Formats: sequence, structure tokens, C-alpha cells
Amino acid sequence: MLRSLFSGISGLRSHQTMLDVTGNNIANVNTTGFKSSQIQFQDTLSQVLQNAGGAQAGTGGTNPAQVGLGVRVAGITTSFTQGASQLTGRSTDMMIQGDGFFVVRKGAESYYTRAGSFDFDATGQMVLPGDGALVQGWAAVNGVVDTNGPVTDLRVPAGTVMPAVATTSANYEGNLASDAAVGTVIERTIDLYDATGTARELDLTFTMTATGWSLGATDGTATATPGALTFAANGLLTSPTTFALGGVNVDLSKLTGFAGLDTVKATKQDGQAAGTLQSFSLGADGTITGSFSNGLKQTIGRIAMGSFTNPAGLEKAGGSLFRTSVNSGEAQIGTAGTGGRGTLAGGALEMSNVDLSSEFTNLIVAQRGFQANSRVITTSDEVLQELVNLKR
Repeated sequence: MLRSLFSGISGLRSHQTMLDVTGNNIANVNTTGFKSSQIQFQDTLSQVLQNAGGAQAGTGGTNPAQVGLGVRVAGITTSFTQGASQLTGRSTDMMIQGDGFFVVRKGAESYYTRAGSFDFDATGQMVLPGDGALVQGWAAVNGVVDTNGPVTDLRVPAGTVMPAVATTSANYEGNLASDAAVGTVIERTIDLYDATGTARELDLTFTMTATGWSLGATDGTATATPGALTFAANGLLTSPTTFALGGVNVDLSKLTGFAGLDTVKATKQDGQAAGTLQSFSLGADGTITGSFSNGLKQTIGRIAMGSFTNPAGLEKAGGSLFRTSVNSGEAQIGTAGTGGRGTLAGGALEMSNVDLSSEFTNLIVAQRGFQANSRVITTSDEVLQELVNLKR
């Protein structure tokens, strides 16, 4: 039989595979986080009709004469170029800007994905909507995340409580006018909290006397009388710079005594009331920050990301997931923005990186390649028919 018949068949098979790859790319043009594939061809073995000959005295060398035996698929490579961004406004939608993958778990196996369209289940676990794969990361303990520990299932349960913290210190700063009239009274208050989050008010009363400013304090249950305030010639407070009241250390060291200004105020205290989680936001480093009903924010957790030495070696596992292979290398788990991993953007998704103009061109190329190889088979058949017709 003619070699061209088998070459044509190999061409049909290879271009059919090209059509399959191109068709899959086009089908996933709107799939979140989808990465397109490209096919590469290479020729198969060639039959040697004449070996090469070396040059000798009086004669030149000759080149080998070979006939190719067709084409085959050399490989199908996944392109990990960045897809376009689509703003969604959903706080659970996350997009990777740069390299890296989200880490998810199904059963005992870890998978990796670029699709950041997450949801929550009834227990507050962050999951992929299609198959319920659990998003991996590090949970915060009292607002502190240890990224050196193992990754776990990430939870952001509604109703998460920020515990109350008892106040141990409070700060006052600003200026008390040294030229204020005798009898001038200034009151400044700040809320303090006990270990259960119960609030009480710390009230400082500054009174101008004939000898200068005097201070009294109360928190509703206890009182303190630090007494006269002494300022140096440069206006800085020399004493008392601190005093204690009801287990709270009050810092006055930043008070000044210049003329013409009354700007004294309570600036901060280190206690807080208990609060429940109201909403959360995502930082560029993958940190999930919760906003609580007590008006404070606290870190809830941090999303883990994986990177690979050879991302093209990953195996597609369906559901926009990838799994490791012997040629991808093991996942390097870390945080966004470090170790070559990209940053994260909340409220956005990465769209498919399929280029329709390129795919339709490939579709035409594959169609014409398939058509041309079918013509080779038809022509070979006609040649064989002529041979058969030699015998009449």
C-alpha cells in the first residue's frame, strides 16, 4: 500500500485533535479562571531510501534520501497568561493578579485553581460553588495569623464574636492654656471597658487656680486627685505624667502648657467591648479583615496560595481545578505577594484567557489541514485504482 495513505490518516487524526482542543477553548470562552490550551505537532519516523555518503577522492558526498511517514501530536500545552478582570462587587469573589493558584481541598486531596468565585456553606466554610471544595488558608487567633503553620479549611462564620478586652491604659494629650482665667474648668471624658465589655466613663476635670492647673478624675466608682500640674519653662508637663485609677494607667505625658490654646483631649484607650461580625474585606496580601458591631476591625484569616516551578505540568482535573503531576513539581504554599505569587483583588474575577480571534483562526487552519489530508487519501486511492485497472 502507498505510504501516503497512512500519512494522510495520521494527518486526519492529528487535525481532529486540534479541532477538539480548539473547540474546547471556544466552549470555555466565558469560564471563570479557564486557561486555554495549544497543540503542537511533530513529524513521525522517516523511512530511509538512501543513506548519506561521505566525500572520497574524486567524488563528493551524498545526502540521505528519506520519506516521512506522517504527523503526530507532540503535546498539548496550557497557557497561563493572565485573563481579563471582571468586577462583580461580591466580597467573596477574588482575583489573582499575577502568578499562583488558590489552594482547595476535596476529601484528602489538594487541588489548585485560578477561579476565585467562592461561597459560604451553612457552617461558614469558604467553598467553591460547583463541587464544594474547601478553600485553604490560615485562621487568625485573636487577630494574629501564623503563616508558618499548616493550612486549614478557611472559615468566616456569620456571628463570629470579637471578645471584650479590659482597659489597662488611656492617653490624654493637647494643650492647657497657661493664661486661662482663674476658675476655668475643662472636662474631658473617654469610655473604659472591663473584662466583660461593660463600659464606664473616665472623666478628667482640669481646673485653673491661682497657682495653675489642677486635676481631678473619676470613673463613676473610684476617684483620684493627682492635684496640681507642673509645666516646665518650655511648656512641657513635668508632673504628674501618669496616675492610676480603677486599674487603668492614665498617661498625661503629652500635655503641654502654652498660652492661648485649649486643645486637651482624650486620644485612645486599649480596651474594647465585645462585637459580632458584620462584614469583611480582602486585602492584596490575602488577609481577610472583619468589621464588627463594636466599630472595630480584626483579622479573621488569610488565604493560602500555591506556586509551581512548572505550572504547565499541572494536570486538569475538571471543575476549573488542577492537580500536581510528576512534572509540575510540588506546590510551594505561601502568602499572596511573596515568593513570586501574585496579589489578590476582592470583588473581581479573572475571566477566561481564550482569544476568540486566535481560536477561530486555528479552527480554519485545522479544518483546512483536515481537508487537505483527506485529499491525500483520495488521491492515493485513485492511484491504487489505476494500478488495479492495469489488469483487465
